[in-house]
Amino acid sequence: MLSYREQDKVAVIGLDDGKANAVSHGFVDAMNEGLDRAEKLAGAVVITGREGVFSAGFDLKELAKGAKERTELVNRGAAMLLRLFSFPQPVVVASNGHAIAAGALVLLAADTRIGAAGDFRYGLNETAIGMSLPPFGMEMAKCRLSKRHQTQAIIQAQLYPPDAAQQAGYLDQVAEAGDLENLAFAQATALAELPAAAYAATKLDVRREYIDRIAASLA
Repeated sequence: MLSYREQDKVAVIGLDDGKANAVSHGFVDAMNEGLDRAEKLAGAVVITGREGVFSAGFDLKELAKGAKERTELVNRGAAMLLRLFSFPQPVVVASNGHAIAAGALVLLAADTRIGAAGDFRYGLNETAIGMSLPPFGMEMAKCRLSKRHQTQAIIQAQLYPPDAAQQAGYLDQVAEAGDLENLAFAQATALAELPAAAYAATKLDVRREYIDRIAASLA
């Protein structure tokens, strides 16, 4: 599922399960393995998904196994997202397609998000499927989504095409699919030149109240 390479201070983490890139135990393990390597060896990170779908959210088959299995996967996913949200290095996501639910939360946890133009959807659909957004998701959504879009995006479960997703705050830029990874790599390369300690400290300062509330909810 994991591909990993380094070039010019940038680690490129590719996540592709050959299906919908659901946030499974394998997805969490792969993300953490990539971040472990990047934190030691690189100055910035690019995360990519599979063509057509960045991630469709938590693995519903795993969630359906029972309360114990559901709690274990959601807790592991939450810890992974919190790590990404507070990661010391610049994190750039190149979203190759749909990013729904926990897939959208990966975008909200990153720093710079570039999405492919096309018939793709981005958003938090929890209300539409009869679920409440857990505290870790709520805090990241309130931190990163445009305030004027929060009712529609969080409460009303709106899913957005790429240009509207940029306005709402899921994306920072929309690009043609063929340009996506090169743009993300260029952004990460530039960000890797910023003073690392200052970048990490400032990120934590900006996100501190959200990070603290997420950490308290997972304790």
